Amino acid sequence: MKDKKAFKPCDLVLFGALGDLSRRKLLISLYRLENAQLIEPDTRIIGVDRHAHDNAQFIDIAYKSLQEFLNEAMDEVVWKRFSARLAYLQIDLTQTEQYKLLKSVTDSKTRVLVNYFAVSPFLFKNICQGLHQSGILTEESRMVMEKPIGHNLKSSKEINDVVANVFSEKQVFRIDHYLGKETVLNLLALRFANSIFTTNWNHNTIDHIQITVAEEVGIEGRWDYFDKTGQLRDMVQNHLLQILTFIAMEPPVNLEAESIHNEKIKVLKALRPITLNNVEEKTVRGQYSAGYLKGKAVPGYLEEEGANTESTTESFVALRVDIDNWRWAGVPFYLRTGKAMLSKRTEIVVYFKQLPHNIFSDSFRELPPNKLIIHLQPNEGVEIEMLNKIPGIDEHIKLKKTKLDLSFSEAFKKSRIFGGYEKLVLEAMRGNPTLFLSREEIEQAWTWIDSIQNAWQHLNAEPKSYPAGTWGPVASVALIARDGRAWEE
Repeated sequence: MKDKKAFKPCDLVLFGALGDLSRRKLLISLYRLENAQLIEPDTRIIGVDRHAHDNAQFIDIAYKSLQEFLNEAMDEVVWKRFSARLAYLQIDLTQTEQYKLLKSVTDSKTRVLVNYFAVSPFLFKNICQGLHQSGILTEESRMVMEKPIGHNLKSSKEINDVVANVFSEKQVFRIDHYLGKETVLNLLALRFANSIFTTNWNHNTIDHIQITVAEEVGIEGRWDYFDKTGQLRDMVQNHLLQILTFIAMEPPVNLEAESIHNEKIKVLKALRPITLNNVEEKTVRGQYSAGYLKGKAVPGYLEEEGANTESTTESFVALRVDIDNWRWAGVPFYLRTGKAMLSKRTEIVVYFKQLPHNIFSDSFRELPPNKLIIHLQPNEGVEIEMLNKIPGIDEHIKLKKTKLDLSFSEAFKKSRIFGGYEKLVLEAMRGNPTLFLSREEIEQAWTWIDSIQNAWQHLNAEPKSYPAGTWGPVASVALIARDGRAWEE
């Protein structure tokens, strides 16, 4: 039996180690990787922040973060092993000379330096310059960049230019945590390893595709950040467009990063522009008002703490997206995403075309379409909705809609299902760029999004109101109903 492939250990430096992202996601993910024995034995984790703490205090903060956010019992043996990797450095990220302190806790000869930028992008330039002038970077060094990467094409280019002054493109790992989800990765297997789908994945058999990313929560203290961003930039530009590219891309030559990136970019380039001429037909903006969710009163967007009552920022977006290429000619993609909605749900629904002739009219006046339903959260899995005969000896054959259900937790009981961050943090430490975004992908997505944003600004129309705890504004129903279709509820 072959040993597991050995990867070079690394010094994983978490810039912004005391922030929310680090405490809620990164430290939790790293502990779970430790628990699964997936981190190389000599790898170290170095927290960097501006607060005056020592190693023991940082280890205590990490322990309390795990207690609060882990959602599973801590194993003290695993914790002992994990905490032995942790160290802390106080660095004012705006002070270039302080980055030399990293020399005392890193070793470029035996470990790869992986720099995780879990901070606001306005600090990226300072960190890049500090790392460069400290002299600790090598050709093996990497940086991991968190979204948002700008708020439009211009600012995205500015951020990428800053990073490119120090790191080459192959050293840069841009994260979208949706790309670490098992069901998103399973799209590759579903589409390209199963002939039942591979040969039926085009305009000949598919009627339309829906992508829904719904959140129950509202702004939750992020009002100031979110109001400058909005749902289009916050969710559609990265998460929904990434899901769409995996659904729509052509078969890559192989599973190497460049092959997959190339096919995704082709999809983004084929997106039909949404401009001032068609934005009112193709898009709906919404903003939640006061309502009820699971029996509890929920304040409206403009009633949240710190809100600007004149804000016209959207908390909901619905879009009809068309892809102008041979495979998807005439097949609309309907995207919707919003906050303070009826339930938390992320799913893809592929509607296959209805059969042209019905010999089972006793059961259905029109035969309902088959559906492929891919659940990304909260319960990961795949369902196929199809028609089956109801057992019995009646004179007529009676049909009923039934589902073939592949729940990941049921089908793979012996396999550990990780969250998106675990997979991506591990791949960054191992140096595998496949699941990360290229600069061209990011900029192509912004080009398409900017056109929509500019059209909205030109119209200066207020978003449609929808009560919290619903599926969005009525206008989003009309968006899809105009085409004789309805949202999956």
